Amino acid sequence: MVNYGSMQDTDIRVESIELTSQWDKVFPLSGEVSHRKVTFVNHFGITLAADLYEPKEYTGKLPALAVCGPFGAVKEQSSGLYAQEMAKRGFLTIAFDPSFTGESGGYPRSFNSPDINVEDYQAAIDFLSVQDNVDPERIGVIGICGWGGMAIQTAALDTRVKAAAAVTMYDMSRNTALGYFDSVDEKGRYEARVTYNNQRTEDYKNGSYAMAGGLPEALPEGAPQFLKDYMAYYKTDRGYHRRSVNSNGGWAATANGSLMNMRLFAYAPEIRSAVLLIHGENAHSLMYSQAAYQLLKGDNKELMIIPGANHTDLYDKLDVIPFDKLEAFFSANLK
Repeated sequence: MVNYGSMQDTDIRVESIELTSQWDKVFPLSGEVSHRKVTFVNHFGITLAADLYEPKEYTGKLPALAVCGPFGAVKEQSSGLYAQEMAKRGFLTIAFDPSFTGESGGYPRSFNSPDINVEDYQAAIDFLSVQDNVDPERIGVIGICGWGGMAIQTAALDTRVKAAAAVTMYDMSRNTALGYFDSVDEKGRYEARVTYNNQRTEDYKNGSYAMAGGLPEALPEGAPQFLKDYMAYYKTDRGYHRRSVNSNGGWAATANGSLMNMRLFAYAPEIRSAVLLIHGENAHSLMYSQAAYQLLKGDNKELMIIPGANHTDLYDKLDVIPFDKLEAFFSANLK
């Protein structure tokens, strides 16, 4: 439920969000961390909802991490798992729902925008920077899947990000424009633009936003491996969540407009902070991390390839995700 009211002494409209009180993650709560719900507002006036995790015992100010992803997931899925695991290792972490999704505000629902999504990360960094138990000079970001790309894009803009990790990364602008495996040519992109703009007209006539449709309820015959992997996570007890875009009706049919019209990583070569890319050897998306790594400059950039892992193995498989590496990376670069 979203109610609208005005902030005192400003004309910015903010949303009052009702957060779920019970633990409804797809992973169990660890006894090694403290957890609570928090909210913060981005520069577009959208209230974002997050889960905050911190070690049960610590002294002094903590390094902090903002975590998000995968693209179309919610904080009750992979990002929350990553945030909890990193909190067990001595970091204060938040896993947040992006604008227009999950428990966060923003209308229309089930939309995305690279500009707003980078701002979501920046708003999370704003929030972390003013916490009494956080060292504002020791803040990093973790992005999973499409939010790995947004994490890199944020690191290119926000100099407060001292280290960024992108796990099983998608370049969502490349994927949206060129399709899976770069299979869409100029003719196909034009046809996609025609479909997109015709849908805008229909939506305006109807006064509502059509949905694109999510993952199928059953695997079609001859389904590619990546679809099998997605189904095995989002459509089973392993990862299904009732608020997840990917687990349910998918994105709005016109949600991809901004990603069709721009490209991420224009200033990636200028990132001065440390970047760690982690990807599975057998992931269909490996080419995105490989291409991003080629753009990055300096001796504080690293690509780690996990033998035998596919794209979704790095969503939640604790015996595959290299948390020791993530801990070492952030400990070395947030100091």
